[in-house]
Amino acid sequence: MLALEGVKILDLSRVIPGTFCTMLLGDLGAEVLKIEAPATYELPGSSRTSDEASARKQAAYYAPNRNKKSIVVNLKSEAGQEIFHRLSRQADVIVEGFRPGVAKRLGMDYETINGLNPRIIYCSLSGYGQEGPYRHFPGHDINYISMAGILGLIGSGDGPPVIPLNLVADFAGAALYGALGIVAALVARNSTGQGQYVDVAYLDGAVSLMTWFACGYFLDGSVLKRGQSWLHGAYPYYGVYETKDGKYITIGCLEPHFWENLCRLLGKAEFIPYHSAFDHTFHRPEDQKWNEIRAFLAQTFLTRTRDEWFELLIDNDVPAGKVYAPDEVFSDPQVLHRQMVIEVEDPVLGKVRQVGLAPKLSATPGKVRSLSPLPGEHTDETLATLGYGREEIEGLRRDGVVC
Repeated sequence: MLALEGVKILDLSRVIPGTFCTMLLGDLGAEVLKIEAPATYELPGSSRTSDEASARKQAAYYAPNRNKKSIVVNLKSEAGQEIFHRLSRQADVIVEGFRPGVAKRLGMDYETINGLNPRIIYCSLSGYGQEGPYRHFPGHDINYISMAGILGLIGSGDGPPVIPLNLVADFAGAALYGALGIVAALVARNSTGQGQYVDVAYLDGAVSLMTWFACGYFLDGSVLKRGQSWLHGAYPYYGVYETKDGKYITIGCLEPHFWENLCRLLGKAEFIPYHSAFDHTFHRPEDQKWNEIRAFLAQTFLTRTRDEWFELLIDNDVPAGKVYAPDEVFSDPQVLHRQMVIEVEDPVLGKVRQVGLAPKLSATPGKVRSLSPLPGEHTDETLATLGYGREEIEGLRRDGVVC
């Protein structure tokens, strides 16, 4: 048994945060039907290509659409909307990422669908949410993390903010919070028997991730500044250092005993008293001794390779990490042991490697049951379950309602 087995999800997402959200739910057992538009623009990783063999291979390796089926429907047509309404009557969850107001114009907003299926859980992912003065503003991850105060804290204090990958607002703020909201609504429905609306904003999620960092501000007005605190690398006991082979190692000696382990390992017991204090949370070091310590560490780490340092540091109970290139991640023994690289069998391609499942459930573990489908691969099959006959399906196809 899978944790979300029997839960039927309609996936209307067009960009990766929604797609990743439904992938997470599909990995845990939900039955996800991806409803695609006839000519949807997709970001890199799309399986749309005129060469079916290439499309099949590309789809197989496009993990965000795994554990899903696919139909192609023109939702702007009345016939297409009727198909969606029929699907909605049988569904448990709908996930959409349109700008506010679009779903209503298409006749598939929460109020409409709730009238057809009061048990429906309807999740909308939008940049600024369904209400408020910014609700119609366009945006992307970089905009949301800048508005959340996150971007302004990334990077050194003597340069501009450093743009991270779109992991914060897109994947955490929207996808993860969306999945959490949906699962919470499913649990609530077990008690109430009623569905509900889940309004997830990328900005809200990004601001929520700032909860711990905002405590000082709400307490006494203290404001973090880029490159100024202990978690920004302002202090040498928590930072990144180049090694002999031109690679990098990280150390995270936030606790005094870890710092002491490092100092004794390096024969610098006199550095032990120089560890974190409360003012490190908000301010750069003022004592010149910190410059001496940083310079010493920088020179010392240049004497061995990254991997040599990692083994030595870990053997002496010092928190350390190798700064990996992406390809190195997927050969790391811990990553492999934790099954964060999996192989899924494809009848034509053989074994297909993908990133594994993060949550490890002891009784109902998740599973990749199928690789990504081609767009419209399950259109006929799905329409047949809704009561459409073969001639009706062909008529819909001729009219451009489905593909």
